[in-house]
Amino acid sequence: MQIAIIGTGNVGAALGRAWSAKGHEVVYGVRDSASAVPAPGRGAGVKEAAQGAEAIVLAVPWPATREVLRSCGPLSGKTVIDCTNPLKPALAGLEIGLTTSAGEQVAGWAPGASVFKAFNQTGALNMASTAGYPARPVMFVCGDDAARKPAVLRLAEDLGFEAIDAGDLTGARLLEPLAMLWIHLANRQKLGLDFAFGLLRRITRR
Repeated sequence: MQIAIIGTGNVGAALGRAWSAKGHEVVYGVRDSASAVPAPGRGAGVKEAAQGAEAIVLAVPWPATREVLRSCGPLSGKTVIDCTNPLKPALAGLEIGLTTSAGEQVAGWAPGASVFKAFNQTGALNMASTAGYPARPVMFVCGDDAARKPAVLRLAEDLGFEAIDAGDLTGARLLEPLAMLWIHLANRQKLGLDFAFGLLRRITRR
C-alpha cells in the first residue's frame, strides 16, 4: 500500500519504519521536502504526499491537526487514519471526549474522506515492535467505511497487533480515553513504555 505519514515524530517514524519493513511504500509529508525523514521512507511536501497515497496517516500533535489537514488539499475519497489524541498540556488529560472525539473532528475537517481511528492507544515503542510480549497486544480500529476498514485492520496486523474492529467512528470517544489511560500508567504511575493492552478470550471447557 502507498502510505503517506504526516509527521516524523516518534509515532510517525515507528509506523513508517515498521510498514516499510513489511513492503509498504511510505512517504513522509513534510513542510520542507528537503527535510531528513526516517529511512527507508522518502520525503515530499504535505500535499504531494497526501494526494499520491492510498492511505494518509495523521501522526502530528493535536493542536496542529486542522492546519495539517488543510495543507493536504482535498481528501474526498481518501482513507485517513487518525493517530492523534487531544491531549492537554503536560499530559494533564483530554481536551475533548465522551460526547465527541478528535477522530470525529478530523472527519468534519476532511469532508468526503473515510476516517479511521487507530494507532493512538499505545506508545511508539510498541508500534515499532510488538516482540517480547507473551500474546499479541491489541489495536482497536474504528471507522464508518466498512469497505475500507479491512485494509486498516491489516495494517495493524502487519505491525504484530491483534486488530479488533471497534465499530463506527463514534468509538473514538472510547479509544482516546483508553490512550489517556496508557499515557497515565506510563508516566504518572511509572510503568514505563514496555507494556501494552491485550484482549483475552476465555477457553471454553467441554
